[in-house]
Amino acid sequence: MQTNFRPLPLLKTLTLALAATFGATAAHAMAQAPINVKIIGFNDYHGTLESPGTFGINTSVPSASRPAVGGAEYLAAYVAQMRAGNPNTVVVGAGDFIGASPLISALFYDEPAVETLNKIGVDFTSVGNHEFDKGKDELRRLQSGGCKLVGGVPDANSCRGFGSSAPGTFDGAKFKWLSANVIENATGRPLMAPYGVKSFGGVKVAFIGMTLKGTPGIVTPTGVAGLTFQDEADTVNALVPKLRAQGIESIVVLVHQGGFQNAPVAGGFNNSDINGCLNNLNNSDGSISDIGAIVSRLDNAVDLVISAHTHAAYNCSKNTNDNGSSARTAGLPNKAGRLVPVTSASAFGRVLTEVDIQIDPISRDIIDVSPVNRLVDRTNATVTAAIAANPEVKNVVAAYKTAASPLANQVIGVITAGMSNAANAAGEMEAGDLIADAQLQATQPAPLGGAVMAFMNAGGVRSPGFVKSASGSYPYSLSYGEAFTVQPFGNSLVTMTLTAQQLKDVLEQQFAGCKGQTTQRIMQISNGLRYSWKASGAACAKITDVAFTPTDVTVYPPQITGPVDNVVIGGVVQNPSKTYRVTVNNYMANGGDGFATLLGGSNTQGGAQDIDALVAYLSGYKTTAAPYIPSSPVFSKPRITQLP
Repeated sequence: MQTNFRPLPLLKTLTLALAATFGATAAHAMAQAPINVKIIGFNDYHGTLESPGTFGINTSVPSASRPAVGGAEYLAAYVAQMRAGNPNTVVVGAGDFIGASPLISALFYDEPAVETLNKIGVDFTSVGNHEFDKGKDELRRLQSGGCKLVGGVPDANSCRGFGSSAPGTFDGAKFKWLSANVIENATGRPLMAPYGVKSFGGVKVAFIGMTLKGTPGIVTPTGVAGLTFQDEADTVNALVPKLRAQGIESIVVLVHQGGFQNAPVAGGFNNSDINGCLNNLNNSDGSISDIGAIVSRLDNAVDLVISAHTHAAYNCSKNTNDNGSSARTAGLPNKAGRLVPVTSASAFGRVLTEVDIQIDPISRDIIDVSPVNRLVDRTNATVTAAIAANPEVKNVVAAYKTAASPLANQVIGVITAGMSNAANAAGEMEAGDLIADAQLQATQPAPLGGAVMAFMNAGGVRSPGFVKSASGSYPYSLSYGEAFTVQPFGNSLVTMTLTAQQLKDVLEQQFAGCKGQTTQRIMQISNGLRYSWKASGAACAKITDVAFTPTDVTVYPPQITGPVDNVVIGGVVQNPSKTYRVTVNNYMANGGDGFATLLGGSNTQGGAQDIDALVAYLSGYKTTAAPYIPSSPVFSKPRITQLP
């Protein structure tokens, strides 16, 4: 084939060749420059729009020296400050952004939580177990927007719109909830998007969202009806080839599961630090933690794991602590043995995890990960000034606080001593006793259920219990807002008939290894019921004696109305077929917390909401002349006895 090619003069040829060589080398060098990306992570926000109190960088900081932390406006300001240092920033979460929320958010169906998270600038978050408190349809509404309908009409507390585009509206989440391992049975597809992708300098980074597979055991069954929760590690590993087929090599897992820092068995660090990783997050007995077990099975393609659920702060990465100590390991081992950085940012907006990563633009892989947990310190003058200059989020919080304040500040009772949710050795809580009594009173009248006893799950008695504020003294006037902090779920009461045998079975089911129970969960019991349990007893054989004394708790003081009924003596049920009317919340009635025995209850009858029962009960103790006295013998304490 004839061409018009003509050789160039030798000098020009050499000059062009050299120029091409140096140009290619320079271009290659420029192409090799890593892409710097900032990931800002946090978890377990739980609609905590206001400061949850004080927090320290480690457990050795005295309480008086710990700064006030958190609050939506401070989270927003810290995120903005971090973002200003790098335009390549993505903000992510690891679940439980809603649910178990303070009144300021819960009263308005957690729309305030979503609106403030929008303004903070969240891009993606995994779905936590509390996102299912009100079921999958409510989660979808919070994602897509629209008013909460009750009886076909918008509820008065929905669509306030203080943080949405206009009053009377709710925009929904501008961020994406992700959950690759939650499958909707009707469709066979993930309920929410399995992952999200952000591009930086032409390189894609994937964020896979994971919900702990044990969610059905800790959420009311109606909340997870029609859903299947698949194994976390298996789900991530199955997605890796699909992501790589899209040219994605940088992979971050946002998983709602976690661990705790524990001091080594012999020596080592005594105080956990928010940037520590004591004992590699192993359990105190040396066994691998839940998050450690997941990471140990992850594909080597995963570069970073941002975890949650335990409300703990830790930073398992290659860096040293800010104070120069080496309380942090290089990460948790994956299935290839490589150490993968794993972080968690406590809870309630107290901590942000700032992660600086470098990405190789040629391999598209993350080549360096540098996480640091930072307190959301409200005493930071620079941040305070930034909030003053841009008070948008602060104004949203203030608007919701004003809207909630008439109810929050209402005095519902006077107490003479604190009743915390800390359990004694037997598992009994002062706050739990009060709640169980309130639920019995609400359902004891025959038309309302005819209950003779009530059980309350310990996990539903939220911190701190019923205690005075920092500036208060006893007798103390307890507000609705304070009580709501202890009972935030809005569960309804359910009264059912149980046989004596079922009664013993459900008490046995409080202990790991009995009838599918995976951990110890001591229920709180109402006035008139007493039992003892033997710590050394075998699974399903720990309950030794159960005595029930019929007691009318609708009057004060409570009145004994019948003789003692010895339900169990020496571990033996005396009259297995005898029946009792028992009240629990709907979470427990549906088998929540592993109490599957309650699914066998008969003649069920619905009742009031738990918080309404509590308010009604305390209304009899609203004056200093007739306060609630926790130590009064009329409350028959202790009710639970632990034997060796």
